[in-house]
Amino acid sequence: MAAAAAAVSSRPLSMSRKRLQQLVDTLGHSTKHFNKSEVECLIKLFDKLVAESSSRFAAAGFDRNMFRDILHSAFGLMDEMIMDRVFRTFDRDNNSCISVTEWVEGLSVFLRGTLEEKIKYCFEVYDLNGDGYISREEMFQMLKNCLLKQPSEEDPDEGIKDLVDIAMKKMDYDHDGKLSFKDFEKAVRDENLLLEAFGPCLPDIKSRMAFEQKTFWESS
Repeated sequence: MAAAAAAVSSRPLSMSRKRLQQLVDTLGHSTKHFNKSEVECLIKLFDKLVAESSSRFAAAGFDRNMFRDILHSAFGLMDEMIMDRVFRTFDRDNNSCISVTEWVEGLSVFLRGTLEEKIKYCFEVYDLNGDGYISREEMFQMLKNCLLKQPSEEDPDEGIKDLVDIAMKKMDYDHDGKLSFKDFEKAVRDENLLLEAFGPCLPDIKSRMAFEQKTFWESS
């Protein structure tokens, strides 16, 4: 056990300078929104967080629980369903573990993505079953999860159904009873505030700036 713990704790040092430089060069080209020094900071942060973890996945990267902790502590995300979907969106190869490449490329959109990239990202998060549509049932589930439980005599489900009806009237341009990507994209382009209509899945400006300052400035 002691030897295993020592191996894990030494992991940040195990990445050779050559390997780090290769990663920085590769990700510097594939990631649009970070420069090479920022990519290097993100790789070092990834290694540091993995080294501090007791997860059995630590050698490969972040598992679901580690990633959820980061989303909550660094970016203030609270909703477990949404955090699970964000994890799946970052986990491009669907192996239930976020690699260093997925971490850097995912953060590129999460922190600094264009409106177009964020529309694609949010739609993917909200499409809970991955069928290419956001259904009434998915809207209901997400809104019920993210709205604060207010003590009242009225049935809260009725209020949520009303919100779903309003969203459908505003966003379902082809009137087929569900939101396609095209519907969602048009609605958000017409009114940017609809980007996170079904629950917060991006960092607010304050937490984004705090993360960037700590990661890119204080660590350099």
